[in-house]
Amino acid sequence: MTSVRPTPADPTPGLVAAREAGDQRALPPELGPDSMAVLSGPTFMYADRCGDVPPGSIGGLVHLDTRLVSEWVLSINGSRLLALRAGTLEHYAAEYVLTVPEACGLPADSLGIRRQRYVADGFHERVSLVSFRPEQVRFELRLAVNADFADLFEVKSGVRDRSAQITRDHCPDGAGLCFSYAADGFSAETRVRSSVPADRVEGDQLVWEIELSSRQEWEVDLHVPLPPGMGVVEPIRGDIADVFHRRVEDPLRRWAEERAVLRSDHQGLERTVRQSRDDLAALRLDLEVKGQRILLPGAGLPWFLTVFGRDTLITAYQTLVGGPMLAHGALLALARLQGRRCGDFTDEEPGKILHEVRSGELTRTGVKPYTPYYGTADATQLWLILLSEYWRWTQDEETVQFLRDNAIAALHWIDNYGDRDGDGYVEYATRSPEGLGNQCRDSPDGVCFADGRIPVLPIATSDLQGYTYDAKLRLAELADGPLADPGLARRLRADAAALYQRFNRDFWIEERGGYYAVGLDGDKTPIDSITSNMGHLLWSGIVPRERADTVVRQLMAEDMFSGWGIRTLSRAERRYNAIGYHLGTVWPHDNSIAVLGLTRYGYRTEANRISLALLEAAEHFDYRLPEALTGFQRERIIFPVPYPTACSPQAWATGTPLALVRSMVGIEPVDGKLVVDPDIPAELGRITADRIRAFGKLWEIEAVGTSGHVRLASG
Repeated sequence: MTSVRPTPADPTPGLVAAREAGDQRALPPELGPDSMAVLSGPTFMYADRCGDVPPGSIGGLVHLDTRLVSEWVLSINGSRLLALRAGTLEHYAAEYVLTVPEACGLPADSLGIRRQRYVADGFHERVSLVSFRPEQVRFELRLAVNADFADLFEVKSGVRDRSAQITRDHCPDGAGLCFSYAADGFSAETRVRSSVPADRVEGDQLVWEIELSSRQEWEVDLHVPLPPGMGVVEPIRGDIADVFHRRVEDPLRRWAEERAVLRSDHQGLERTVRQSRDDLAALRLDLEVKGQRILLPGAGLPWFLTVFGRDTLITAYQTLVGGPMLAHGALLALARLQGRRCGDFTDEEPGKILHEVRSGELTRTGVKPYTPYYGTADATQLWLILLSEYWRWTQDEETVQFLRDNAIAALHWIDNYGDRDGDGYVEYATRSPEGLGNQCRDSPDGVCFADGRIPVLPIATSDLQGYTYDAKLRLAELADGPLADPGLARRLRADAAALYQRFNRDFWIEERGGYYAVGLDGDKTPIDSITSNMGHLLWSGIVPRERADTVVRQLMAEDMFSGWGIRTLSRAERRYNAIGYHLGTVWPHDNSIAVLGLTRYGYRTEANRISLALLEAAEHFDYRLPEALTGFQRERIIFPVPYPTACSPQAWATGTPLALVRSMVGIEPVDGKLVVDPDIPAELGRITADRIRAFGKLWEIEAVGTSGHVRLASG
């Protein structure tokens, strides 16, 4: 009897009957395409266009991976309200303007309702009502609340019923509600406080009997405090009206004032970069990692407001042009959580950089392996790449020397654990029943043959080899410099040269005009689909100059370039799906890496074509690029379409505009100086940037067309 071989779709055959991979509910349609969130650090409130969280939806108030509010619905006389308009003030604050339908027993549009909310050290909401009827009106205002204390993983798939373990201890005077949960050593509590005591409490609902004369106003403040602890970076504090009228100090504005400032003749570019700056502030996490307080970007709203390996490292790389702080925090945080031992359940190995950290109930009670989980094959190389790039931008030898042991441990992982069979390639395969089947493009079908077959594990993808090549050359540079180990430098350069030769022999496919396989499967068979991974190969420098033309032609061909960016998978492949996660969607961060790779090889026209397309796409999303776009051809649909469950804001999509600017201006740190080699599209005009931080100094840059200059900032 032939045994079942592991594949990314079934990576541990026989260990589990069914896996959760891909079994996720969609966003939208549950909350609708106009759903909106307010967030601060690892806390967010996701709601529909009226500000409501209907029961059974994916919305709610989530803090550190636990949903503290699962229902939050406002009604008048039993009828839901009608939205007139809603919008965000900042990432942490939103306003909803509503009215009443005729079905509520009052004339349509006879009441004006405003909901103002913000998230900081808690969730705050003010509900304001005004009557436009000439006569006195009476009505019932009701707020329905519930707390299911679901783990964020359950919110995405299916929520376990915890009602038997949830205690309700509501205030009899109507001043608030209290829900508490405890089971298996995990506990959580949700309190809802009301500035105006309800006239009665019915179940989990606060009910006010309101009587208003013409033009009379009524309001109530609602507050859900958060449990004490780390997570929120300098939350804003104050009365709701003061927050909305900007009469209180906003830490975001102070943080933004210290960042680099970009100006351009092109308003779209300037606004997109400004939105990126604000979104990076929104996604900052203030964490305590093994006793040290560290600032770094969370990966994205709503599912990934936590520490990641790959996402955090790429975001930090993209944003170095705006300052080294996030890169410094990412390097230190991930080093402190670097693998120390072998652990099957968490895929931990010595020297390995983590994939993801979680703090919800399923993780704390050992059901999920995210304590942290190490199932990624690229984060270790990316950590070394970021360490090198951080040093190039800062010349901070002290940090590099402090992280020396971590760097050597990362190298040891690449050579002894990443290379599972001694063939010189980094491969991946999980040992955990809860592990990821694909540990680069982390979806079950994200790596496939051209004919649609799913390859057998372990898999050595092409991007992993490019990252390894680049990481070894960069570590050699550090060994010649601050690490003062010339012997290590010589060995690493020899290793990189051997990998270069081997890779270009084994991964190159002559058919279809010539291209690189996306990987080698467990039988060392080339996985022959055409993918955006080739852009990553240009970024790493592993592509010979004589093959660069062919690679660029493949990336920019109609089957790969949608008009908004490079697709993850060619339209010519059997599994192509314009709405598939890694099967034809366009990822901004993926394209930003390709843009940097194209620039590295001198293909500035192609790099600018992608950059302009992404900047134009951003304008369709209020200057904020979503995590991923569908792969529909631009010529057939007049606007870019987001991937259905795309995070927004999402860290490496947020970092993308900064990487595009770096490419267009040609900003590079060289021997303690900043240099520019601009090739700016005529559509963008002049670009200037102030307060660029490099080598402990502030710099100013000005560029237009192919001319530019750099100078130290005065004062």
